[in-house]
Amino acid sequence: MTLTHELVTDAGDFAALAPDWRRLYRRCAAATPFQSHAWLHSWWLSYGRPGRLRLLLVRDGPDLVAAAPLMRVHRPLPALVPLGGALCDHGDVLLDDGRGPAAAAALAGALSRAARTALVDLREVRPGAAAEALHEHWRGPRRVRDDSLCLELPAVPMDALIARLPAARARQRARAQLRRLDALGVKSRPVLPEETGEAVRRLLELHRLQWRDRGVTGEHLRPRFHEHLARAAGPMVADGDAVVTEFRLDDEVVAVDVTLCSPRLAGGYLYGAHPRLRELRADVAVMLLSACAGTLTGPGPEADTGDPGTGPGPRPAVLSLLRGSEPYKRHWHPRPVANRRLLLARRRTAPLLAAALGGAAARRTVRGLLRPGEPACGGD
Repeated sequence: MTLTHELVTDAGDFAALAPDWRRLYRRCAAATPFQSHAWLHSWWLSYGRPGRLRLLLVRDGPDLVAAAPLMRVHRPLPALVPLGGALCDHGDVLLDDGRGPAAAAALAGALSRAARTALVDLREVRPGAAAEALHEHWRGPRRVRDDSLCLELPAVPMDALIARLPAARARQRARAQLRRLDALGVKSRPVLPEETGEAVRRLLELHRLQWRDRGVTGEHLRPRFHEHLARAAGPMVADGDAVVTEFRLDDEVVAVDVTLCSPRLAGGYLYGAHPRLRELRADVAVMLLSACAGTLTGPGPEADTGDPGTGPGPRPAVLSLLRGSEPYKRHWHPRPVANRRLLLARRRTAPLLAAALGGAAARRTVRGLLRPGEPACGGD
């Protein structure tokens, strides 16, 4: 292979990468939905800041074989961090599974040159992620720390999820809740790509309503989040990277759920449910889990082209409950899986590792080590 690398800093060039990015995404089995082009580009349009985009690309001729979707930050330390920020439950890079370690080594070298005086801080890396290969090929100081805890279930039909519950009473209650949902007449259906904009609007309305007076996450109420989720959902549904499910009762939409899908895992990302469901003693968690399990284990969509690098991939093996360890998640006895934080530095920036892992005093020391006026990251 003759591998070349490039640094993309222009948002228009990022948009133009969509076809190549989608093909690479399909060839990276470890990828999560948060590395899809539709998700990352939409996030950048809503949250990105001019001059901070840093996409590291590796090509074998015209073929994109590795990509690191990053951005530059200055606080609390100069660093390159994954796009997506707190809205992404998993951060990662993309590596073509068929190119072996050469692509990972080339990406590591390109990233080292681009970082210059900045730390590379990869957050929320799932075990088995492509970034682990990048970490192995990094020539310089590196550290690994635990990050957020995620909970995971097998992607099996609802009956099998209920059968996993160790207590007979819990299994009986779950089956009784399914019967109650049927008796109430709650119906679900996946929405079409052209319907996702309206479905996301309704989801956020219901989300605001369900959390009223209970401390809703403020970002979910902001117009920029609405724009991001609505913009990303349509192409992701069309590509098989998301399922948006609408729940109706008496011909009224009473809940909407967004589940993100990738070759290895699917995760329930966000939902909104009308308080009326709780007033009717309907178990919303059972309703959502049942619909998600049915979607993931039922007949899948056909690939949209004859190119094996573009169409939807195989059914996920994992149904992730994503970050957080809330009691309603623990009820299903999921497997705890800790994300990891991969910290990569050059020899000259090794003090940044201590600052990232230490406190404010260490960060002040590091600031004194950086030469005044020197850019923190490549491309300035």
